[in-house]
Amino acid sequence: MTHKRATIRTIPQPSDINKNGNIFGGWVLSQMDIAGGVEAASYAKGAVATVAVEGMKFLNPILIGDIISIYTEVEAVGKTSMTIFIEVFATRADQYDIKVTEARYIFVALDGNGRPRPVQPQLNI
Repeated sequence: MTHKRATIRTIPQPSDINKNGNIFGGWVLSQMDIAGGVEAASYAKGAVATVAVEGMKFLNPILIGDIISIYTEVEAVGKTSMTIFIEVFATRADQYDIKVTEARYIFVALDGNGRPRPVQPQLNI
């Protein structure tokens, strides 16, 4: 529907590691939710809320020192909802970018009372 765009670039901190020394999965999920929310709110031109996460796949670990790039793309638009495809890549000092995870986040557009509102489909983003 739209083109993929780099929405967030960040560096995880030592406080974000799990007991195995990798970045905690919940940290990654929250960063993806933020990036997806930015994309969905931009598309909907207003407030949105996450209603579902589909197809979460952890492909590779994120390590301390990785630079994380999160890419988002509006994949589908319903009456009040948007499906945002999200991919996360890690850049390591000694390697090219490594895809670490992907998922589809579903957001609903909200009106001023926190109720679902219609989303106007856009031809070009």
